[in-house]
Amino acid sequence: MQRTTDPLWNSSRVRLLMERCDPGGLVRLGRTWHGWRQTDLGRRLGCSASTVSRLEKSGRISDLRLLQRAAYEVGVPPDVLGAALGLTGPQATNVAPNGPRHTEEDPMRRRTLLAAAGLAVPTSLLLGVDSALAEMPAPSGSPVPLDVRLARARALFDTGRYGDLLEALPDLLATAHARIGDRAETDYARLSACYSLMAQVLVKIGRYDQARLTADRASLYADLSGSSLASAAAARELGIVLRHQNQADTAQRLVLKAASRIEATGLSTQAQAAAYAQLLCTTSYTAARAGDRDQALSMIEEAMRAARELPAVASAGRLFAVTPASVRLYQVGVHWALGDAGAAIRAGEQLRQEQFTTAERQGRLHTDMARAWWQWGKPEQTARSLLEAFRVTPAEVRDRPSMRAIVRELHRAHPRVSGVRELSRVALVEEPRTGAGMRVFRGPED
Repeated sequence: MQRTTDPLWNSSRVRLLMERCDPGGLVRLGRTWHGWRQTDLGRRLGCSASTVSRLEKSGRISDLRLLQRAAYEVGVPPDVLGAALGLTGPQATNVAPNGPRHTEEDPMRRRTLLAAAGLAVPTSLLLGVDSALAEMPAPSGSPVPLDVRLARARALFDTGRYGDLLEALPDLLATAHARIGDRAETDYARLSACYSLMAQVLVKIGRYDQARLTADRASLYADLSGSSLASAAAARELGIVLRHQNQADTAQRLVLKAASRIEATGLSTQAQAAAYAQLLCTTSYTAARAGDRDQALSMIEEAMRAARELPAVASAGRLFAVTPASVRLYQVGVHWALGDAGAAIRAGEQLRQEQFTTAERQGRLHTDMARAWWQWGKPEQTARSLLEAFRVTPAEVRDRPSMRAIVRELHRAHPRVSGVRELSRVALVEEPRTGAGMRVFRGPED
């Protein structure tokens, strides 16, 4: 664990709070060191003194984002906060032990910490994202054109470099915000695209509360842009977040409304047809996750019809990079969500990795097949698919909480099955990275 050089945060008292997993105590210590009252800190955070008091009490963590903001205000170093949350250092394998760590811990707290640990990424990057969302930093003044930087950021997502993307996004957002002074529609559309991209990566790594905020902002700026395609993209990202937050009905209404607006254009261009097909895929999958079989199947069939005339390779830079193969990949996920592993595997066996141009989609093909094989009770095929995904892009296995859960269960229940030992070795061990790359914690408890 990286250590701060500030004597306060190297003190024995801080080490004790870290050992006790008491991040609220760290906030309290930092506040008193500054000589602030709870009212003073609450004013900085935009909350009441009683909220600060509850935040500083050991045991429950009801608002992780507020905790991170409070820690940032009082100067708690990211590595120290991460250790107290169980995200860094030796405690990382003990976030959710079999028994309580102390009498004040309860299942809700453990679930909160598990949610916080859903991303194997340095805590400083998450705090940087939170800080940018709370108070936008000044742009760096990079001479690289914004469109080029946005394209590079999308490439980071497409290649599974989520840590690098999270590091780049705050300044990208700051630059895009600085550009909207002239209130040009294209500038609003670019800013919306930046927020949509941030929502995508936050969903990928399981940070749904932050993703909700960024998706809301993407929708706001898309509406200001007047672009139906930008609004459709933002509505899709918000719908995905709402689905993850167990608001399937709201998600469906939002995405279907966006699909109707796109359909009303007449679908006269490939961009409009691709947007329409993508929205149908999203609403089909949402319906499947909600158990609505009829709507899920009818929507994915309509999406396949809409994508029939689209090219096999999407044009570079297209907002909706939909192809007939990508719709078929959604069909795999829809059948899996409906509990029909056999249909999911039959659909997936019609696909080839070469049909997808990005590492993220290629890896997703293998992870979706892994989920279907796992649902069917086939550990060897599951391990093989996950190894294929790992070879394409390690992030699809290491950094997605749902995939790490399957790897852990394979490691626990089927250690002698072919491929499981290799998979566990590469996916469940700590591999130090440089810069803003991901860090994966050792052991199946991560």
